[in-house]
Amino acid sequence: MPEIIETTIYQLHELSGPAKERARSWYRETVLDPDWYEVVYADFEIVCEILGLALKTGAVRLVGGGIRQTPCLYFQGFGSQGDGACFEGVYTHARQAPAKIRRHAPQDAGLHRIADILQAVQRRNFYRLRAGIGHRDRYYHEQSMVISVERDSPTGQEMTADAEDIVTEALRDLARWLYHQLEREYAFQTSDEAVDEAITANAYTFTEGGGRFG
Repeated sequence: MPEIIETTIYQLHELSGPAKERARSWYRETVLDPDWYEVVYADFEIVCEILGLALKTGAVRLVGGGIRQTPCLYFQGFGSQGDGACFEGVYTHARQAPAKIRRHAPQDAGLHRIADILQAVQRRNFYRLRAGIGHRDRYYHEQSMVISVERDSPTGQEMTADAEDIVTEALRDLARWLYHQLEREYAFQTSDEAVDEAITANAYTFTEGGGRFG
């Protein structure tokens, strides 16, 4: 015959230290939005547009059967050898990129440096440099990008001797920058403070040991 079982449930702040950690782990593994990185990707698309980088897009099939185009951005992390981020696309000169990037991200010295480097090498090549960026290998980091640099000159003039290396390294630096933004955003969203706030706001309850109730 049916039995009635009484269970005492707890709010997060009522749990012991170890039980709180178990509750937080449940949230991180179960509830955290799998698309937490979208805010970083959205900002990176703006940065790319400012710098003159047209990201390649790929078709992604939706749950309902439709298809949408998404930028070819990839990453894996965090804390293992081979972690990183990369992208695919085409880079060409963008006018006033250093000034525009400073307006977009006034405190980001890393982005300022990348924009300045690209502007300087473009100037030496009469703003004719073009780079194609692809991806190879099963890993996703800056060294997995295949970068081909050329000078789009109507007279066939060669690019300066340093141009290919400078553009390549600047684009790899941009991939490193993207990874650092992803790493920072993930650290924020999975921090004890952010997780505790989300658990409290959603009024999740737990057993004494920190297991999710309900």
